[in-house]
Amino acid sequence: MKTKLSLVAILLSSLLFPGAINAEPQFKLDLNKAFNALQSVKKAIVPLTEEEEILLGQSIASNLLSLAPLHADVTVQNYVNKVGRWIASRSERPDLPWTFAVLDNDDINAFAAPGGYIVLTKGLLLKLNSEAELAGVLAHEIGHVLKKHHLNAMQKAHAKTALQESASVVMDARGNKNQDVLKYAAIGTELYGKGLDKEDEFESDRIGVVLATRAGYEPYGLPAVLQTLQSVVGGSAALQLLLETHPKPTDRLNQLDRLMQTGFDQYEQLSSGQERYKAMMARLGKN
Repeated sequence: MKTKLSLVAILLSSLLFPGAINAEPQFKLDLNKAFNALQSVKKAIVPLTEEEEILLGQSIASNLLSLAPLHADVTVQNYVNKVGRWIASRSERPDLPWTFAVLDNDDINAFAAPGGYIVLTKGLLLKLNSEAELAGVLAHEIGHVLKKHHLNAMQKAHAKTALQESASVVMDARGNKNQDVLKYAAIGTELYGKGLDKEDEFESDRIGVVLATRAGYEPYGLPAVLQTLQSVVGGSAALQLLLETHPKPTDRLNQLDRLMQTGFDQYEQLSSGQERYKAMMARLGKN
């Protein structure tokens, strides 16, 4: 943070007091444009309030919902929301407006947006075998929201962009060609296409196991999902985006294996919710 603020201070000096760098400035500066650019940098650096986080999440979730229509079965939607909200209630951010949605899409994927918005595909649900597995997936996505993984990545990209835009003000005033920079509105969409840092995914896996267990589900739901994904790797185009934006299932399993050797076996008698899940998935056409 100190480094970023120092960069802003240096930029401010060069923009508003060009004589401090060059006693005979050779360009005319648009102060209004410079001020607006610096305000953009400030906004990129200052953390968002929770209200701003929620509003941003709503916008991103709306974009995600444009990928496919919501599944029409209200009972399934309510079921997924009930499980997800129960797990979220056991987290350190229970008061977010947690909302879970199932897309009528055969791809195998799940997405989390800031503020507590989580989207799953029908294709993923049909690959799961129990409510404990669903809980593991939802808890993983909840982990992203708790740790603000997407929000932090977007703010980091936004800050970089804002600094580039501010620097381009100086270049414009000198008559140089303006740099092409990404607009903040597109950062979120791009992020979901390239994925998070793998350490963020590993952290959410660890959180997912703990949260699901805390909510009363057996802890091996998420590892079971990863084993299922591992078994279909290379044989399903529906998995392409997930594989491109996440670490390999084997790497994620190896990470969890080290964690779960520390005493999770004592929770083996917790609920799997298998029969309840199968009955619900029959509504989606699962045999």
